[in-house]
Order: sequence, then structure tokens, then C-alpha cells
Amino acid sequence: MKFNITLLFGIIFYTLNAQQSTASLNVSSFSLGAPQLNTTKKIWVYLPKDYDSNDKKKYPVLYMHDGQNLFDAKTSYIGEWNVDETLDSISAQVIVIGIEHGNEKRMEELTPFQHEKYGGGNADNYLDFIVQTLKPYVDRTYRTKTNANNTALFGSSLGGLVSFYGALKYPKIFGKVGCFSPSFWFNRKEIFELMEKTKTFKTKIYFLCGDNEGDDDMVRDLDNMEYQVNTKRCECKKLNKKIIVKNGQHNEKLWREGFKKAYLWLF
Repeated sequence: MKFNITLLFGIIFYTLNAQQSTASLNVSSFSLGAPQLNTTKKIWVYLPKDYDSNDKKKYPVLYMHDGQNLFDAKTSYIGEWNVDETLDSISAQVIVIGIEHGNEKRMEELTPFQHEKYGGGNADNYLDFIVQTLKPYVDRTYRTKTNANNTALFGSSLGGLVSFYGALKYPKIFGKVGCFSPSFWFNRKEIFELMEKTKTFKTKIYFLCGDNEGDDDMVRDLDNMEYQVNTKRCECKKLNKKIIVKNGQHNEKLWREGFKKAYLWLF
């Protein structure tokens, strides 16, 4: 068994390194210390195609989790989102900041509260890194629109959970959220109680999941959370949208195919 596991990881490593990079020319990366997490984070940056042609124009910013899977098939686990190709195809006027997950610490970083079986619960420090360290750096380095209406948080699975939690914790920072297949199950009791205690919720939010994600609670949780959101504001303001994809599964294919419409609706 030990040999087979070693061989498997060797094949995966070889495959990832043999794969040609698919990131577009306007995607770059840098490393940034994350004192809140006692680590250094690799950060991916997507700039609009015309970013350099107008040195006075400012852009909204979309912060996305799991940066390894957003732009490049070479670094993705089981397929990328094609964020750069999608945005290039519509000449999108947005800066995307992709935050690489912490590998074995991914669950800790992207979950707000500790699960009795799986642990986790370090999302406060992860979000503090984004708000206190990463966003100020991005705003100093790039031409950004810094207010909440032009700052979005976007992710899938545990990334969807932490994005929703980020909207509750930092409503003056994140005015828009992309919430794909959110793993509300991980902190169901705590996240719903927190939502119920929230007096107002002005964040614009796009929910998406498939009806075949392997867990019947996914659609039910999404329906229940949408209901809770609607109790905090008038539905007439049309600040949230929910998409349930027939036969959609919990994978990059679902999220990749749903990204364009979510972006266009949010921005």
C-alpha cells in the first residue's frame, strides 16, 4: 500500500509539472507575508487587458479563494475555472486577486467555526489577513476602487462558506459575494444562528449549486439561507440571485460554467 501511494503521488506530481501553463499573459503572481496565519501566501493577479493603456482608470476588485484552481491548469487540482479566459472574452473591467489555499491547512482557513469531527475554525484569521494585509497592499499597488460596492469575495465549497461568512463579518468591506456550492453543513448551526442575529444584510449575493452534488442538504441549505437573507431586506431590491443547476455536481466544471453569469450579475 505504501508503494502504491508513493507511486500515485509521483504520477500526480509528474502530471502537474508536465502540464503546460494555461494562464493568460495578464496573469501574474507575488508572495505576501500573512502574519495572521504565520505563513507566506502566494497571490495570483488578473489585470484587464487594457490595464496598461489607461494609467488613470481604476477598477473594482474580486477576491477569490483557492487561487491554484482559478487561472492555470498546471497548478489546478482537477481542472481550472478559466477565470482569465472568461474575463478576457468579455473584456471585463475588473482586477481579480486569487489567494492560494493553505494545502493541508485549507480546511482550517476556510471554516469559521470548529467542527466536532473535522476541526477547522480559523477563518477569522484568514479573513483578517485579506482585510488587514492583502487588501491594503493591493490598493497601494494597483489602481483599485476601494469601497465595498466595488469589492467582492468569491469562492466555492468551503470557499463559498467563508465568502458568506466574510460578508457577515465585514459588510463595510465586501459589498458583493459569489457563493458557489457553499459548505454550510460544516458550520450549519453556527452560520444560521449568526445570520438570524444579523439585523441588516445589504450585500449583493449570487448563490449557485447543483442538484446532484452528492448531498441532499446542499439545495435545502441554500434555500434556507436565501430565505434568511430575504428576511433582512426587501426582495424588491433584487440583491440576491439563486441558481440551481440540474444534474450539477460538486466540481470545477460546475463552477467554471457558472462563473461568467455570476460575474456579469454581480458587476
